[in-house]
Amino acid sequence: MTSVVMENPKSTVPEAKAQFTYLDLKAQYSTIREEVMEAITRVMESQHFIMGKEVEAFEKELMQYCETPNAVTCASGSDALLLALLALGIGPGDEVVTTPFTFVATVGAISRVGATPVFVDIRPETFNLDPSQLEAAISSKTRGIIAVHLFGLMSDMDELMRIAQAHHIPVIEDAAQAIGARYRDVQAGNMGACGCFSFFPSKNLGGAGDGGLVSTRDAQLADRVRSLRVHGSRKKYFCEIVGTNSRLDALQAAILRVKLKYLADWTAVRQQKAAAYSKLFAEYRLEEHIVAPTIPEECFHVFNQFTIRTKRRDELKEFLRVNGIPTEIYYPHPLHLQPAFTSLGYLEGALPKAEAASREALSLPNYPELRHEDQVRVVKTMAAFFQTK
Repeated sequence: MTSVVMENPKSTVPEAKAQFTYLDLKAQYSTIREEVMEAITRVMESQHFIMGKEVEAFEKELMQYCETPNAVTCASGSDALLLALLALGIGPGDEVVTTPFTFVATVGAISRVGATPVFVDIRPETFNLDPSQLEAAISSKTRGIIAVHLFGLMSDMDELMRIAQAHHIPVIEDAAQAIGARYRDVQAGNMGACGCFSFFPSKNLGGAGDGGLVSTRDAQLADRVRSLRVHGSRKKYFCEIVGTNSRLDALQAAILRVKLKYLADWTAVRQQKAAAYSKLFAEYRLEEHIVAPTIPEECFHVFNQFTIRTKRRDELKEFLRVNGIPTEIYYPHPLHLQPAFTSLGYLEGALPKAEAASREALSLPNYPELRHEDQVRVVKTMAAFFQTK
């Protein structure tokens, strides 16, 4: 992407303070409105709202896109994690190793099945679980590992899978933010026992509400997830196991089918926007003040978020807010220090890299419809902050 070179990279804050949004879903909708409305009308005229042909078609299309032999939709990304754990037989008395630097749904699912979360610190450059600390966290009670592909970047799966396989422990890939991401040309959700995806509206493939997916290469595991999502039944009114109600609505499937056609192009533009930010950081000499996202050469990053690090995160966020620039913090408090998990006994300082990330991470606007002039404005305002403070 061609970037704008400024005559004076250390010029002051732009005069214009008009707001733009962190994520503009209205702009996305405007480009596909007619197709989306046709899909909604199709479902409304059929009056088939639960499961059915739209969901079946969407699952087949996802199998092709995600390069997986089995794709089972469900009601949310949180439910995808829950169903995966249940399908693997993980429950009370078991331990599941994961990262504390993730959305609460990752760890909430472990707790909801009655298992105990065990936290491993992260790699600062990727925000993902550090495999070098994984083996020390494994005990005789460990029955699973959840690898979170945070912000659209897959974890270090070679080392992680080597350790997991040596101990015969299944890996669940939390790919809620990483649909289309790759590790050594393998799609997210295809390296572990299963992958869990979210179709929350802010995701790269987002619906008009909640939705989720479990992918797996194991046909028996997929069959178990299919049963669990409909009360543990394979045929009407005959319950084989205790399940739950976690079905994707036909309306959501129809809308997501429209969006799926554009996902590869949208991902490419997100990557272009990320590259533009990196080039602008160099032009405005910000490298000494911030750390831009790292992309290991074996990874294909899909940039659900574009997250930088700076030790002056809170000051910078406020300065940008005052100047009409929206940002988000993912995540302000690591999970091992949150009230819901105090019973696990972790104290401040136990996982220092995750704790530092929670103090330093700041996500900038990055979506396909974002204008390049707004990216320039973001970076120019950041430069003014570091120049004047």
